[in-house]
Amino acid sequence: MIYHVLWQTVMVVHFLVLAYIALGGFLAWWWPRLIWPSLGFAGWGAIQLTGVVECPLTVLENWARDRAGAHLLEPGGFIDTYITGVVYPARYLAEVRVGVVALIVISWVGFAVVRHRRHVAGKSQTSIA
Repeated sequence: MIYHVLWQTVMVVHFLVLAYIALGGFLAWWWPRLIWPSLGFAGWGAIQLTGVVECPLTVLENWARDRAGAHLLEPGGFIDTYITGVVYPARYLAEVRVGVVALIVISWVGFAVVRHRRHVAGKSQTSIA
């Protein structure tokens, strides 16, 4: 029972991490310190796409699934199991990846613009006083 709860918890955390990878830059517009974890997670996501290193969340989920007697994740891991072919057709994988990268870049560019505007506004406020 505990392993069943563990792999389901890891699955939810994995979804949250993926959402943060895609949307973390937008959160940084309001909470600027979140840009650093956003950059880190996006970098980790890029490394994961190369297939060089296995995601520790996938490893943990598979370990807990194995202990619970459940089927392991698809060979491609979390994304191949829960997202590709479920959320969007597998034939659009390349387009979805490009779209997610574009979303991340837009969020970071927007962060830079917001940060610059706040900096300029802050300077004009101090020059008035």
